[in-house]
Amino acid sequence: MKKHIIAVLLENEAGALSRVVGLFSARAYNIESLTVAPTEDPTLSRMTIHTSGSDEVIEQITKHLNRLIEVVKVINLTEGAYTERELMMVKVRAVGKEREEMMRMAEIFRGRIIDVTDKSYTIELTGDLVKNDAFLQAIDKSAILETVRSGASGIGRGERILRL
Repeated sequence: MKKHIIAVLLENEAGALSRVVGLFSARAYNIESLTVAPTEDPTLSRMTIHTSGSDEVIEQITKHLNRLIEVVKVINLTEGAYTERELMMVKVRAVGKEREEMMRMAEIFRGRIIDVTDKSYTIELTGDLVKNDAFLQAIDKSAILETVRSGASGIGRGERILRL
């Protein structure tokens, strides 16, 4: 099972998101993360879908997506050069000597401490999924109080552009 990031340009209208998600659900394809937001054109939204599957399965997903009326364009970013980022916020216990250790770990992973209380830090990290997973692996599991992840967003490198 290979990771794939599919970018979809679709009409910004009610029900478009549910039809795309319904397509995945009806065929028992799993969506690992999903991000959607309007583009520079307010009539269009860009959806980034992080999923896993064989090349054949992803090809079928792409064909099915292209058949949806609301879908304007589909591109599998993982077929070429692309840049991927995810925002992650982690609230960690930070008491006593843990405070210095958490500050050091945030610095090592180029994270920022965005909230401080007398018992915790909230650390913001931006990077690819591997980097954010590595941060979670590097800190003591029992120190993690809460984790929020945005899911992957991706954009093609160079001349690869998803637009009309």
